[in-house]
Amino acid sequence: MKNINLDITKAAQFLKTGTVEAYESRVKAAQEALENGTCPGNDFLGWLHLPSSITPAFLDEIQATADILRAKCEVIVVAGIGGSYLGARAVIEALGNSFAWLLQDKKNPTILFAGNNIGEDYLFELTDYLKGKKFGVINISKSGTTTETALTFRLLKKQCEAQRGKEDARNVIVAVTDAKKGAARICADKEGYKSFIIPDNVGGRFSVLTPVGLLPIACAGFDVKELVGGAQEMERACGMNVPFAENPAAQYAAVRNGLYNAGKKIEIVINYQPKLHFFAEWWKQLYGESEGKDHKGIFPAACDFTTDLHSMGQWIQEGERSIFETVISVEEPERKLLFPHDEENLDGLNFLEGKRVDDVNKMAELGTRLAHVDGGVPNIRISVPRLNAYYIGQLIYFFEIACGISGNLLQVNPFNQPGVEAYKKNMFALLNKPGYEAESKAIRERL
Repeated sequence: MKNINLDITKAAQFLKTGTVEAYESRVKAAQEALENGTCPGNDFLGWLHLPSSITPAFLDEIQATADILRAKCEVIVVAGIGGSYLGARAVIEALGNSFAWLLQDKKNPTILFAGNNIGEDYLFELTDYLKGKKFGVINISKSGTTTETALTFRLLKKQCEAQRGKEDARNVIVAVTDAKKGAARICADKEGYKSFIIPDNVGGRFSVLTPVGLLPIACAGFDVKELVGGAQEMERACGMNVPFAENPAAQYAAVRNGLYNAGKKIEIVINYQPKLHFFAEWWKQLYGESEGKDHKGIFPAACDFTTDLHSMGQWIQEGERSIFETVISVEEPERKLLFPHDEENLDGLNFLEGKRVDDVNKMAELGTRLAHVDGGVPNIRISVPRLNAYYIGQLIYFFEIACGISGNLLQVNPFNQPGVEAYKKNMFALLNKPGYEAESKAIRERL
């Protein structure tokens, strides 16, 4: 099978000759720091060789639990926020039917996501929708006290028990949490829930290949063995022994850092397949939370093309030249649809008669790439043979290892997120949470 392919030629041309190659020694040192555990955040490197460490027996356990939930539930709610849901949603939406929520497919449960906001209308409408339905919950939280997820899980737990009875609810609520500590672990042990462990050394945004992502993906009916197989292949393709010029993660990290140092401060990930929208959302968290430290880091943005060409296209073409694009291009769609003939030809599109719709999409992609490069926007292209579990697994690991290398090149800790705590402290103080009395007094004096 082919691998995903990286083309940096339309980005490197915006840099001085030899710039990318000059990064070779620095990239090697950055990757060695990951391998040797000598980089900042070295207690969160469990993702680095995670794909190759996953055993068939472990995947069988994931699948067995998923099969129970699939058999007992018409709806499964995944409760989590950030890395605790974005990876799973990215994969499920990339591989699923775009209208799965309308199909009422009896073979597969409907997968819903909650615990990622505090919208009262959203939660009311969710709980209202679940009335009378056989639903289960996958509660994903290392601590069990993250406000958005904990609030949602309390609502869902009460409703599930009320509708199914406590004993039956126990069989359809699964905890993905810490091995030994935290509110979610205590709850799971007390209630007797089936549980899976979030490894201590894997941060949320790198956790999609742990039970955090694998269990929901398996519940949706997708092949987690293929997903992991793709990640394993990319782990080999980006290994320390792979020459710099042949290592896609090393090349990507080098060119994007070269562009950053040349004044390109915003990276826009582009897709031409609507199913990749949430993959871009996962990517945004991965890079934004990893690199945005010490007043440094590329700002990660995303656009869905051709849709956003009619809203953001003008700015990208002629706005401030502080951007570059990374295009995820799918070579072959899973379905085939031919453009029909029309006798009146009022839209003037008969010249497309008999062509695949994807042919039109591909020419839109190529035309846009040429226009944006001509307009001064460096362009990286990642070519994906098919939108299936194997290649999505490759993409996941490619972006993860490139992120680790890139963060080390930037000389930040790619694996912490101290800035995320600022809003939480203010929120708890404003809510008068016990233990925050001093902060509450201080913040109210400012208002």
